[in-house]
Amino acid sequence: MPLFSVVIPLYNKRDTVARALNSVLAQGVQDLEVIIVNDGSTDGSEMVVAGFADPRIRIIQQVNQGVSAARNRGIAEARADLIAFLDADDEWLPEFLATIGRMAARYPQCNLYGTRYFLQNTRGERRPAVVRGLASNFEGILADYFRVAARSSPPVCSSAVCARRLALKGIQGFPVGVRSGEDLLTWARLAARGPVAYSMECLAVFVQSAAETCEEPPSREPESSDAVGAGLASLHKEIPKHLEGSVRQYRAFWHKMRASCFLRLGRSAVARREILMGLRQTVTAKLLVYWVLSLCPSGWVRGAFRMGTLNR
Repeated sequence: MPLFSVVIPLYNKRDTVARALNSVLAQGVQDLEVIIVNDGSTDGSEMVVAGFADPRIRIIQQVNQGVSAARNRGIAEARADLIAFLDADDEWLPEFLATIGRMAARYPQCNLYGTRYFLQNTRGERRPAVVRGLASNFEGILADYFRVAARSSPPVCSSAVCARRLALKGIQGFPVGVRSGEDLLTWARLAARGPVAYSMECLAVFVQSAAETCEEPPSREPESSDAVGAGLASLHKEIPKHLEGSVRQYRAFWHKMRASCFLRLGRSAVARREILMGLRQTVTAKLLVYWVLSLCPSGWVRGAFRMGTLNR
């Protein structure tokens, strides 16, 4: 049995999947299997994977069902207790798995392990993700995951994270049918059930699209049903009393994220609804700033977001 199972969901990433795979194979830890779940790619992505002559790589084919279903298929196929995730357009730095393995050995009681990561913009420039409330050399168990996450980039992303297989199965994996935020809800569910270990060392690269850097508007509106918001609200049934305030802060953070998308799309009235939902959880300066922005002309609002500070 390998020490790590690496799950990579794949959908039309022909130009980047080789880079992602090479970053896995370059890890200092070599006791691993790589499970590529091809989620109905139409651009020949699977042929790029087939060109890797490494017996540790498996490719699984399925009709297109979305990234959550692809990750869940990878979880079902995984043999290791520790399942690390990497998106096919991102990459790891060479010490990522070694750092995760060290934390897993030191903190076996944790369900979730993560590291800080770099954000890479469309010009190839990298900057560390904003993670507030932790020392720059921190490595250990987070006293309050939700408090850190509510103030950060967020701290855990889908390409700089590892979870225990049984913990993932205990929450039924990733929520299928959710188009955005499915990963944030998954990490929150795991954090509600057990401690999270974290390293502030940047050991992965999250490659941003033009929409994610605010150079372009979002490619689609947030889902009106907001399954993620409902899922976060349900966490109050599971968490201890001392975390309730932090979960409320995180729920406000989620509504702030949704409000920012609506603002950038010129949907000010809908954005105000999200802002009010966030303010019902906790009052933050950013939500109040967004309320003011919602009263401004849409062109001015988009320009303000392009300046690059409003989403941090």
